[in-house]
Amino acid sequence: MRSKFKRTILGSISHLLTDSIGNFLTRFFSKRLEKELLGELTDECLELLLEGMELAFCLSKGYRRNIKEFKGAYLLKTGDHLVVTSIVFDRGKMTVYEDAIADWDIRVTIKDVQAFWKFVFSRDHDILNLVLANEIEIDGNLNYIYKFGFLARDLAHRLGL
Repeated sequence: MRSKFKRTILGSISHLLTDSIGNFLTRFFSKRLEKELLGELTDECLELLLEGMELAFCLSKGYRRNIKEFKGAYLLKTGDHLVVTSIVFDRGKMTVYEDAIADWDIRVTIKDVQAFWKFVFSRDHDILNLVLANEIEIDGNLNYIYKFGFLARDLAHRLGL
């Protein structure tokens, strides 16, 4: 989904779609993500979540509105540096990099994938307990992580989960 070609095609047809049709298409094309979210969370879930977000941004005007005026850069990584992903939101677009970026607004170092998902999909969004339990380490503005959590939960809601 990360290809500019797909983003261009889907972005251009999204103006012809209602939000409900965009949400339907996002759900239809995000079946693997839905299975991951309903089952055991794995390393692949981060990649699928980001692909689902990109798809929703392309197809759903309502979801895209969440980042219309938002600018922020995220660096997500594991403590052992085996998983490193960067996400940049700028001018209503989301770009994902498989390497670390130097100019981030928030850096999240996670003990393991499950610790990150506990925070992102928790209902009470209790980051303090995860930090105190040394499951995640956060550097930067916490508002950015709340924004990312909102986007992830909004996507799950649009998928009907």
